[in-house]
Amino acid sequence: MKVPQCIVAISSLFLAHALVFVQTSASSAPLTTNPVFEKNCAKCHGKTATGCHFGGPSLASERVNATSPDDLLNIIPNGKDRMPKYACKLTSEEIDTLVQQIKSLNLK
Repeated sequence: MKVPQCIVAISSLFLAHALVFVQTSASSAPLTTNPVFEKNCAKCHGKTATGCHFGGPSLASERVNATSPDDLLNIIPNGKDRMPKYACKLTSEEIDTLVQQIKSLNLK
C-alpha cells in the first residue's frame, strides 16, 4: 500500500515541530516550573527563586545578574560557599538549562 506524499510531508513537519518544541521548551520555560529547580534548588533559593531567610540568595538579583553564564556553569556543579556541589546529581544539559533560566529571570 502506498502512502500519499502529502501525508508523509505533513507527518514529517509535525514530527520536526514536536522535536524543536521539546528541545527549546525546557530552557524557555520559567525557572520556577523546572522540576530540576523544584527538586534541587527551591529548598534554599525559594519556590519563587527570590531567596530564603538563612538560605540561598535570590536568583533574581543584581549580584546574580552580574554573574556571567560561565561562572554559573562553574558554580552549580562545583558549589560555592554554602552551596553544595551538583556535578554528580545533575547532567550538563540540566545545568545548562538552569543557567539559561536563571539568566532569563534577570532580563525582566
